[in-house]
Amino acid sequence: MIERFAQNQRMSGAVSWPLSGRMIVTAGQVADNLDGTTAEQTANVLAKIDALLAEAGASKADVVSATIWLSDMAEFQEMNGIWDAWVAPGAAPARATVEAKLALPQFKVEIQVHAVVA
Repeated sequence: MIERFAQNQRMSGAVSWPLSGRMIVTAGQVADNLDGTTAEQTANVLAKIDALLAEAGASKADVVSATIWLSDMAEFQEMNGIWDAWVAPGAAPARATVEAKLALPQFKVEIQVHAVVA
């Protein structure tokens, strides 16, 4: 059973899970819509993550950790608006968000998640 501590809708302060089960780790996902806004790119990235998780037999409710890289921290609230709507209720992962120079200047956001399924 996954346990979440100090949780709010956006993220958990810590997440614990038993050692049995499977860990699924996505590669950092970037948007296909390179001319999209930060919100549009975030939505595209999260849809790609949903598809990868489904293929691996998991869902966003199984995500225990997320790392988000933004090309410009001024876009933090725009990204969070999409993220907050995506997070499964009661299943917010531990999360870190940092500003970073991404692989292409058109990329506004990159997200990697870790999920656990029994």
